[in-house]
Amino acid sequence: MTVSRILTTKGRDVVTIQPHRTLSEASRLLGERRIGAVVVTGADGDVLGILSERDIVRALGKRGAEALNDAVSAHMTAEVITCAPDMVIVDIMEEMTARRFRHMPVVENGRLAGIISIGDVVKFRLNEMQYETEALREYISAG
Repeated sequence: MTVSRILTTKGRDVVTIQPHRTLSEASRLLGERRIGAVVVTGADGDVLGILSERDIVRALGKRGAEALNDAVSAHMTAEVITCAPDMVIVDIMEEMTARRFRHMPVVENGRLAGIISIGDVVKFRLNEMQYETEALREYISAG
């Protein structure tokens, strides 16, 4: 199964923020949208980074409440690992686990095309396993 299957189910909407916005604004956005990360994009829509709840907590731990006035660009992860819609889910799971991150932007033809989380991947994989189990049960009972 591929990333595009997950995007077909969950949609391709991506919450983004500009790099000059503050951590306070980013925190508010994450809370309002009930999400764990936001993709940082430039005026042209290019992916410049990703800012997660973890990045915000680290900034607060380092600088205290003053960090909330900092630009998102000062605390975002600039080296973003992305995937393509045709990538296989198992490979994505391995990448996320090995590199210890939970959100991966999907890029298609150089443009942001969606985002998947480890939760999306696990949910999809569990559904896939349930389907396989049911198919095996039907096969055995028909046997």
